[in-house]
Amino acid sequence: MHLVKALFLEFWSFGIKQVLCCIFPASIFILLAISNFIPVYILFRYDFLLLSCLLVQFFMYKTGLETKDELVVICLFHILGLAMEFFKVQQGSWSYPEYAYSKFFNVPLYSSFMYASVASYMCQAWRRFDLKIISSPNVWIAIPLGATLYLNFFTHHFILDLRYPLSLIVLVAYLKSFVKFTPNFKTYQMPVALSFFLIGFFIWIAENVATYLGAWQYSYQHYDWEMVHFQKAGSWTLMAIVSFIIVSELKFYKLKERV
Repeated sequence: MHLVKALFLEFWSFGIKQVLCCIFPASIFILLAISNFIPVYILFRYDFLLLSCLLVQFFMYKTGLETKDELVVICLFHILGLAMEFFKVQQGSWSYPEYAYSKFFNVPLYSSFMYASVASYMCQAWRRFDLKIISSPNVWIAIPLGATLYLNFFTHHFILDLRYPLSLIVLVAYLKSFVKFTPNFKTYQMPVALSFFLIGFFIWIAENVATYLGAWQYSYQHYDWEMVHFQKAGSWTLMAIVSFIIVSELKFYKLKERV
């Protein structure tokens, strides 16, 4: 009986902390849903989303849900996200068909918050679950690997797509790496490579919801919504790896330690 109660408390604590970690991403989904009912003559949808996301970000910082260091990381993701959005939209990878004042080069500025929400989740999870990475690759391996993964999102339009060999390199680099997390009292661990896949898979699910709510559109969704191709789960897994490397290396630098 005590074992069942202990397991329930661990599971409950895990769920509560996950909810707290997802406040920023969940807020964006709620805003996407609400924005469908905003009359155009009051405020264009993308402008409403930008203003609302800024308010959510301000609220999270002022209430202490996000720290100053976490806000710095999130701002970095805004820059990386917008750079990718400007490029990918010009390449026709996806589009934002609606009009807005806060739209530049066919990209609404609110779009960077979707990348920032991934960073927000990772930063929150790191703090709330007291994450520790065991046997993480050397910084001179991790940073060039993350940079190459990010650049491949751009360069594969012009030269050979290296996502598969890069994925293999990631698996080898993180083969002996584990992440330790503590929901309540007991500490658990799982392979870092598995966490990459899980994050990418759940982002792909979130992407299906986001496109259904009209956050953006792929070319095959212009006339009627259909499920996002599953290969995008692989792309999001690679983006999750880039995000993880950035967050973890900044954490390692701040703590001046590697386990």
